Amino acid sequence: MVELQKCYFFNNLSEQDIRELERISKKVSYTKGSILFYEKEPADTLILLIEGVIKIYKTDLKNNEVIMRRFRAPSLVAEMATFEEIPFPASASFDTDGTVIIIDFQRFKEQFMDKPGVSSSIIKSLSRKIKNLEEVIDLNIVLDTTARLAKYLYEHEAILDELKNYQIAEDLHMTPETLSRTLKKFSILGLLEKGAKGYTLTNVEGLRVLFE
Repeated sequence: MVELQKCYFFNNLSEQDIRELERISKKVSYTKGSILFYEKEPADTLILLIEGVIKIYKTDLKNNEVIMRRFRAPSLVAEMATFEEIPFPASASFDTDGTVIIIDFQRFKEQFMDKPGVSSSIIKSLSRKIKNLEEVIDLNIVLDTTARLAKYLYEHEAILDELKNYQIAEDLHMTPETLSRTLKKFSILGLLEKGAKGYTLTNVEGLRVLFE
């Protein structure tokens, strides 16, 4: 698979190693809205997202989705559960059409985990996941609505083009109405400009003042 050779997780592997990795991997494509896995399913594979965007979510007692995080390719998905050999702690579905490479974890562990290039890449991926968790805590517990949106837009400058407003509201655990009011407020402050296709950022550094 060309994707394995290009992926930064495996770009230090030899051609022979890549061929061995291909033998324990399969590429699967999904359409928008497809479920990648459900909460509590066994996490016995290593999942590498190579195309598209997925959302990680939990379902509350009223059957509402609570968005935990969105991931864009390339990214390992839910690797912590796989390494700990525990069920998936949340569900995952595709926000867009997408493709993953699914790797047999037991065979991967036996053949590749002791290779320095692979192990260091996995450590980096896990470190990013810890940082993501810190961001979720920061956004949803520490900051108020204005600061939360300002920090989110500052750290994801292209997000207004990539996601619809209701998806941004899901990420920030706020109602679409609250998001709309806050975007309008930012527009009045000169941080955003509203056009025919929605808002665009006009003063990225100005956002920093609202959350620092």
